[in-house]
Parts: sequence; structure tokens; C-alpha cells
Amino acid sequence: MLPLALAGLAVALVWVAPRVLARRTSLRRSPRAALAAWQAASLGGVLAAVSVTPAALPAVLGREGVADHPGLVALALLVSAAVIARLLVSGHLVGTRIRSARAEHRALVDVLGARDDHGVVVLEHPTPTAYCIPGRGSRVVLTRGVLDALPDDQLAAVLAHERAHLRARHDLLLEFFTVLDRSVPPMLRSPAALAEVRLLVEALADRAAVRRSGAVATARAMVAIAEGRAPELGMSAGTSAPVRLRLIAAGPHSALSVVAYALAVLAVATPVGLLGLAWL
Repeated sequence: MLPLALAGLAVALVWVAPRVLARRTSLRRSPRAALAAWQAASLGGVLAAVSVTPAALPAVLGREGVADHPGLVALALLVSAAVIARLLVSGHLVGTRIRSARAEHRALVDVLGARDDHGVVVLEHPTPTAYCIPGRGSRVVLTRGVLDALPDDQLAAVLAHERAHLRARHDLLLEFFTVLDRSVPPMLRSPAALAEVRLLVEALADRAAVRRSGAVATARAMVAIAEGRAPELGMSAGTSAPVRLRLIAAGPHSALSVVAYALAVLAVATPVGLLGLAWL
């Protein structure tokens, strides 16, 4: 029964949980805790999937030892290794594509733009746009339209937002979810999950902007750059502006943080506990 429970848990965490969490929009008010819940659900799904075959071994082996059934043990290890290998291959392909695209765009903005004393690249374009290019040789990119349109406090909010992305390496978090999304069969993928995680990452960076310039200046800056179009590989302060404006107005919610962290612990502890019970 425990292997079946682990298989069901893997499906629930990989397929059902993302769809449920994406509909629980109230968790957006606690973006850090919500991201922990998302990460834990994904990690728990992987742990459950990897543990199905090892959990079945005690029942198959019965009272006999591992040495009496080396073939079954090898098969169990092979199945678990196949799941891990799929993740590693997906990680390599996704990571290679993202890093190549970012390096190419970074070289392009360095040619087209001018770097100021603070390492910000300014592009001569009238549309207010702000984004960052994370990774090795990270860049914060602003257009001339941003500098012309925003007063100092709003510009500081935009810079704080983008630098929060770079400092916390939010790109790695998004890459993690992209790898998991690509590693599961297409029928189990959830586009809504990736969209929600992107929104939570932006909301988390908004907190840094609010701490720097206040809620009003951050909201005004967000409205000013909402029409800007950043490249897909970048992380833009103008993404999902209407939703994030409501989150800034609502403020954080400590009780929701407790709920999200509890879900995170449960998602990781359950597959580990089930696997342990199988071997007792």
C-alpha cells in the first residue's frame, strides 16, 4: 500500500497541487512563504516519485535479505535513477538555453547602451522599460524613457526592485520550476504554475522597492513602466502590474505565511515519512 500511496502522492504534488495553489491567490500576500510552498510541493513530488520503487522492495523481498534478490534491487535503483536522469537532462537543456540567450542579450545591450557609474545600462529608447539580466555579469537595464519619466524616489524603487532580483537570484528559482515543468510528461504540466511563480517572484522584489521608497512611489513607478516590454529572458518590474498593485495595497499577511510554511513542511516530510515506514 505504501508504494501506491507514494505514487498517488507524486501525482498529487506534481499535477494537482500546482493547480490548487495557483487558485489560492490569497497566498500572494505572503510571497516568500508561498514560494517556499511551491518549491516544497515540487521537491516533494520528486521525492515521492523516486521513492516508489525503493518503498516496494521490503514487500517484494519479504523476509529474505537484499543479497538474495540483487536483480530486484538493481531494478529499483534503475527506476529511481531514470527519474533523476530525466531531471538532470532537463536541467542541462533548460540551463544551457537560458544562459546562452542571456549571454547574447547581455552582449547586445552592452553594444547598444551606455553604462553609468552604478553599473546600470541605459538604452536610448523613449518607452519606459526596466529589467535585469541575471547570471554571470548581471545587468540592470533602463531605457531613457524611464529616466525622463520617473522622479528620484520612483527611480530608486525601480532599481531596488531589479537589484532584489539579482541579489536573491530569483532567476535560479524560476529556472528550477522550468526544469521541473519540462521534465514531467506534457499532460502533467501546469502553465499556471509557472505564471504564478513568476508573479510571486515579482511581488517579492516589490517588497524591496517598498522598503526603499515606500508603497506610493513604488506603485506609481510600476504604473509608469507597465507598458514597457522586456525580453522574456529578463526580469521586468512592469510584469503583472495590476495584480501587484493590489498586493502592495493589501500588504503582507502573517497568518497566511504560517499556513504556507506548514504546507511546505508537510509536502517534503510526507514522502520521506512514507518511505521510512516502508522499511520499518
